[in-house]
Amino acid sequence: MTMTDPVDNSKSDPDQAPIHDGEGGGLKAGVDAAGLAALIARSPRAGQGLPPVENWDPKFCGDLDMEIKADGTWFYLGTPIGRPALVQLFSTVLRKDEDGKTYLVTPVERIGIRVEDAPFVAVEANVAGAGDGQAITFRTNVGDVVEAGADHPIRFVEEPDTGGLKPYVLVRGRLEALVARPVMYELVEHGEPIVVDGQPMFAIRSRGVIFPIMPMADLERLSR
Repeated sequence: MTMTDPVDNSKSDPDQAPIHDGEGGGLKAGVDAAGLAALIARSPRAGQGLPPVENWDPKFCGDLDMEIKADGTWFYLGTPIGRPALVQLFSTVLRKDEDGKTYLVTPVERIGIRVEDAPFVAVEANVAGAGDGQAITFRTNVGDVVEAGADHPIRFVEEPDTGGLKPYVLVRGRLEALVARPVMYELVEHGEPIVVDGQPMFAIRSRGVIFPIMPMADLERLSR
């Protein structure tokens, strides 16, 4: 029988890899991903809705090698985090600040992470009613459910490389969800010509709020 060297799986398993920066304590030092999840779960109001991250003002403790890709996949140390429950838990303590950066926030620490596009993806939409009574409700990849309206506006951004449109819906704070392409097509089916500030626009409505998609002239030009 031969003996083999033990294999270090710390970088291949993000659920077990240590999160550290070599100094100090807290979230970044000597805490694995499961330990971080346990810490977050012990935060005030855990299990009673979203933690009040907008009310916390913790110190900045550096950046973490964690990234949210455009498709909503979370990576830690370059490896996808494979546990949806862990991703959902991390998502509850996300906050985007005025500096444009996104952080994991607890009452005592704030840690920067990278976001390729938006932190969430709207993977499903339900459109109910019509006219001013129409309501569009989105579900995100991490379980948020939001109804578009004055508090959760939809915006459409033109993609310079393709000329296409990328819709976003505000979920909470400054955190948005990129609307998945199949869901965007569904939204467009509910679009209608509406005059906005004197200009004919192709737009959608939700809870009495009008969200312009593009000028009607542009739509007509693309339809030729």
